[in-house]
Amino acid sequence: MVDRNEAVAELGERRASGVLEISHDPECFERGGFWAVVMTFEGELTAVRMTPGELATPRRYEGPAPRLSDAAQEAWTSSLDRAAYEDGVREIRRRIARGEVYQVNLCRVLSHEIAPEADLDVLAAVLRQGNPAPYAARIHVPEAGLDVVCASPELYLRREGRRLVSSPIKGTAPTAEEMLDKDVAENVMITDLVRNDISPVVEPGTVAVEDLCVPEAHPGLTHLVSTVTGTLRPDVTWSDVLAATFPPGSVSGAPKSTALQAISDLEPVDRGPYCGAVGWIDADHDQAELAVGIRTFWAEHDGVRRWLHFGTGAGITWGSDPEGEWWETVLKARRLISLAAPITDARSSRGDTE
Repeated sequence: MVDRNEAVAELGERRASGVLEISHDPECFERGGFWAVVMTFEGELTAVRMTPGELATPRRYEGPAPRLSDAAQEAWTSSLDRAAYEDGVREIRRRIARGEVYQVNLCRVLSHEIAPEADLDVLAAVLRQGNPAPYAARIHVPEAGLDVVCASPELYLRREGRRLVSSPIKGTAPTAEEMLDKDVAENVMITDLVRNDISPVVEPGTVAVEDLCVPEAHPGLTHLVSTVTGTLRPDVTWSDVLAATFPPGSVSGAPKSTALQAISDLEPVDRGPYCGAVGWIDADHDQAELAVGIRTFWAEHDGVRRWLHFGTGAGITWGSDPEGEWWETVLKARRLISLAAPITDARSSRGDTE
């Protein structure tokens, strides 16, 4: 039987358990240890030092397979409805016309009430089977208020010794053949932004774009992915790296400062873990893997009811069509929201976990 109060982090091929320390200060990484990490888009870090263990045997979901359905989204509330989202796209285009910004990632947060006893381990198992992702994570640390399931396809930062890697995603379509010129333009802009972001913390002359706009197929859609690398300066700390690069460029925009102002003006709620960072830092061995917190669910209790949240968004450029951007957010959410049915359907959740 699974102990729902046990602190566990399953991070790709890694598993950690137990709580040795909880910190909200990036200087904690200078003390060594293995840390599970969740950082909200707004910059609130929660790092949990845990004991790394052997690879877990993944839990399997044995219930009925959820069916993909556009109608499933209608049961969720959205922080921006269709009219508000499309108005936001038009406002960003006006700011682009005034020369204030080139691209803004406009997002909305979907919410669905769930049963108090709903177990997100079930959701993690469903996603593992129905939407496998390269940076999948399940972090459940009640002491730190973390109850997160991540199915991110996007690498924010990987550290291998002094080698730093970031692989921004920009450009989404059902298939590679359906990519537009706009998708390529978005990716090139954000790749340039990531080059600039990592420059202050790497050796001069080491920033390289190893891949540019490579189509990468994921369940239900295709992304364009680029890869930027550099060699970290020997004197930089994790505080320096995060200060230079966070929030990830692909989920903010360019220039980053005015894009963040537009996001603050147009999005009515905080994004939370969505668009933040989810993953691990092994400070003893100078290794880390942090995903951009997209395709991410998280549970919260508002004091009265318990909610499951999920974010979706799109990069807005001068070439954006408001209706088309709305439907891109629907496409990105469609599969994941459908797969969450065993949690959002209280009866299914109780039947599987009791």
